[in-house]
Amino acid sequence: MNRRELISAGNPDETVVVRGSRYAIGPLESAHGSIHISGGRITAIQSDLSLGRSVPNHTEIDLSGFLLLPGLINAHDHLEFALYPRLADPPYCNYVEWGEDIHDKYPEVIAKHRAVPKDVRVWWGGIRNLLCGVTTVSHHNPLLPQMRRSDFPIRVVQEYGWAHSLALGGDLRMARAATPKGRAFIVHACEGVDGRAREELWALDKLGLFDEHTVLVHGLAIDGEGVALMIERQASLIVCPSSNYFLFRKLPDLGLLSRIPRVALGNDSPLTAAGDLLDEIRFAIHVCKVSPQDAYRMVTTVPAEILQLGNFEGSIRQSGVADLIAIRDTGGLAAERLPFLSMEDVELVMIAGRVHSASGAMLERLPRSATQDLEPLSVGTATRWLRAPVVDLLRKAEEVLGKGEVRLCGKTVCATASLELEHAC
Repeated sequence: MNRRELISAGNPDETVVVRGSRYAIGPLESAHGSIHISGGRITAIQSDLSLGRSVPNHTEIDLSGFLLLPGLINAHDHLEFALYPRLADPPYCNYVEWGEDIHDKYPEVIAKHRAVPKDVRVWWGGIRNLLCGVTTVSHHNPLLPQMRRSDFPIRVVQEYGWAHSLALGGDLRMARAATPKGRAFIVHACEGVDGRAREELWALDKLGLFDEHTVLVHGLAIDGEGVALMIERQASLIVCPSSNYFLFRKLPDLGLLSRIPRVALGNDSPLTAAGDLLDEIRFAIHVCKVSPQDAYRMVTTVPAEILQLGNFEGSIRQSGVADLIAIRDTGGLAAERLPFLSMEDVELVMIAGRVHSASGAMLERLPRSATQDLEPLSVGTATRWLRAPVVDLLRKAEEVLGKGEVRLCGKTVCATASLELEHAC
């Protein structure tokens, strides 16, 4: 384990008390209280008065004036594509047609971005999620060693099975057999608007791949009969509406698909998505007419259930993981704030009780021990201090893409002035 891994692992015996804030109990309920964190978990949620008298020798973080939300869960991403631009000449009929078209029309762009080492691209995928308050992501591809490291910017789901799709996934029965027992088996399906996309649901069922552990991604072509089959088999669905609209000029019918008991929201990759997960949430609410309450659950408790996460991810509760994000408290409930949140609103991200991202204003509130080894990164007009090797990652990406040519979700990425770096040390 190297120095950075040791630092990121932190001291499991350290107690952190986050006080003064309001915290979301759910989309339509909140409370005031102080959150007591030890060993990466929330060990108590109490009034400021009682907790201040009962916890000796603790590190205190004053978040008065902020609303705490649980760390968001991105149910679907391809982390290695974080630096790519959107690539398409839509509309298409299905995902196979799209894939063939971009390799035919944009080979130079694809080759250039592929030349960035995959481990570097994967780190940028973690950063892209971290910046918008994602603390757990489901990566749809093989897990790389970086995703298992204790110093990776966010949590990556470790126990799952996957295949790309019927057309591009090889032996799906073998992939299903390799899935850890009782874990989610995730596969792209019905991504398109033609008969080929629609029939994939029934082809998967004929292969015997449908049960309560099956998780389909996209499902754009699922009709009423397909919804009935999903319900009967107790399968789950992850939708990525901005990607679907970009490629196929069609929105998922979430009025129909919401009949499926478990439907989560995924951000897909920058190759097709509108932006980050917060952009996806706003798209789902404003364009697809998903209620803010449902959207909240689609990035918190529902994906936690679908992906079978076992530590109360997606909620703020005693004994759960201390994955928290902080936004300015304007008095509204979580569901009232969600339709308007963007990356710039996320001023603090804590994972297992450690600060992984902070705004400049938040730095003034944090104890020096909480900001050790944070590195500044400017994305568009916002600057955040991240628990990531920002300078090294930017250098390696710029060696291939060019100075000033590194972008996340279309926003230019750059390192901040050295004077700011000294301020945090």
